[in-house]
Amino acid sequence: MPDQYDAFLLVSFGGPEKNEDVIPFLENVLRGKNVPRERMLEVAEHYYHFGGASPINGQCRELLVALSADFASHGVNLPIYWGNRNWDPMLADTVRQMRDDGVKRAVSIATSAFGSYSGCRQYREDIEKARATVGEGAPEIHKIPPFWNHPGFIAAVTDRVRGALEQLPGADVVYTAHSIPVSMAQSSPYERQLLSVCAQVNAALGLPDPVLVYQSRSGPPTQPWLEPDIVDYVRSTEARKLIVVPVGFLSDHMEVLYDLDTEAAEAAEERGIEFLRAGTAGTHPAFVAAIREMVQAALAGPVGVCAVDCCKAPVRPAVRPA
Repeated sequence: MPDQYDAFLLVSFGGPEKNEDVIPFLENVLRGKNVPRERMLEVAEHYYHFGGASPINGQCRELLVALSADFASHGVNLPIYWGNRNWDPMLADTVRQMRDDGVKRAVSIATSAFGSYSGCRQYREDIEKARATVGEGAPEIHKIPPFWNHPGFIAAVTDRVRGALEQLPGADVVYTAHSIPVSMAQSSPYERQLLSVCAQVNAALGLPDPVLVYQSRSGPPTQPWLEPDIVDYVRSTEARKLIVVPVGFLSDHMEVLYDLDTEAAEAAEERGIEFLRAGTAGTHPAFVAAIREMVQAALAGPVGVCAVDCCKAPVRPAVRPA
């Protein structure tokens, strides 16, 4: 393989791993955002409900183990690094370690399959901020674009839905993704890409046109976000059996544990609906292979990049003086 890159970097959102981490983590997530502290403390309770630990870091570690084995078995001889946007291991610390290890050029992937400001462009910005923090000698890092349409990712989601249908035959299937502000959705391909994946999975399984709903909105009530919400959907559906597929998440986040496994499941129980949450892509072999294939493609030639005007930050309305 050409020496196009000399390291691989996994970039993720990050999550707390104990109660003491929760508030500092949420302060990192919300820094610069107009979110009331009361709302932050409300979200903190979701984490405390699970001992302060989000599953995302553990699932990143599992993915790294799977990738290491898959890389080795296919001759991809790259050291693997991992850095987070909001919690340890912080991205800047990882980039500094890469520099100290002599890495010159790395190919990276973010744990987000779909294009939006927060799921794509912001990760690119995070990488550049980390490089700037490290300064001289920081490795060049190229991020693989969103991979929503990679056959391996779609195969993994399809298999997760198939497995759920085997556990709960005859159930209606509804897909969920993290809600984002409508202004962000309008400047990105997020909805279109989500609907395309859902349609491909349903077609492969002989299911009807997909239903896509959203979860985990966090903005002020006056700001429009993508709807309908999953809990509202559960409270209004006529389905008596329901499988919820968190297609917008690559691994279990706190939003999956709380918004789906807790709130949506409780809403279903109140209505007497049999409820099952399908698994995320996680370390499914098809998904692990997909990441390796994207890295192999990068080693064979330059990484494709997003369009210059893709996934712009949402334009926030100006605040008028009182």
